[in-house]
Amino acid sequence: MTLGRKLPARDASARVWQRMLSGRRLDLLDPSPLDIEIADIAHGLARVARWNGQTRGAHIYSVAQHTLLVEAVMREQTPRVDIRLRLAALLHDAPEYVIGDMISPFKAVLGGDYKAVEKRLLAAIHVRFGLPPVLADAITRQIKDADRGAAYLEATELAGFAEAEAKRLFGRDPGLSQATRADYLTPWSAAKAEKRLLTRFKALHA
Repeated sequence: MTLGRKLPARDASARVWQRMLSGRRLDLLDPSPLDIEIADIAHGLARVARWNGQTRGAHIYSVAQHTLLVEAVMREQTPRVDIRLRLAALLHDAPEYVIGDMISPFKAVLGGDYKAVEKRLLAAIHVRFGLPPVLADAITRQIKDADRGAAYLEATELAGFAEAEAKRLFGRDPGLSQATRADYLTPWSAAKAEKRLLTRFKALHA
C-alpha cells in the first residue's frame, strides 16, 4: 500500500516481516490486508502493556482493554453513533500488535518514520475489515476525543496522575457510569482481554 510519508529504502538483507501465530507473515513496510487476522491482533494487544507497565493491579493494563474502554467511552458519549465508527474506534490502536505501545513522549523523539509505519499498518487493517484506509477528519477527531477520555481515566485511576495533571494532558473525565468504570478499569488477565476483544469485534463486524 502506498500511503503518506515515504518510508526508508528497504535493506535487502534485513527481515522486515513478522510471523504471527496464525502462520501469517506481515511485511511492516508493505503490509497486505490479506496477512491480517483479528485473532493475531487480539492475541498481541492483550499482551502489550499501556503506560509502559506503570499501572496498578495484579495484571498489566493491556492495549486490548484500552481499546474496549475507548469504544465504551464513544458509546456513552454518542449512543447512536454508526457501528462502523465503533469498529474503527475498537481498532484505532491495532497496529500496536506489531509495533508495541510506545508512550507519546517517545513517539515524539522518534519522529516521522514511526508514524509512517503505524499509518500504513492501520490502513491495511482498515481495508481488511471493510473500513476506509484513511478515515474522515471528523471521525478521527471523534475517536481521538474518546481516546483522550479513556486516557484520563487510566491516568487517574491506574497510572498515578493527579486529576489536575490528567485534565491538563488529556482533557476532561468522560463521565462513565460507576459500573462501567469498575469493569473496564480493573486490569484483566491477558486471556480475558483477548476473549473480550474478540467478542466485541465480532459483534461490531457482523
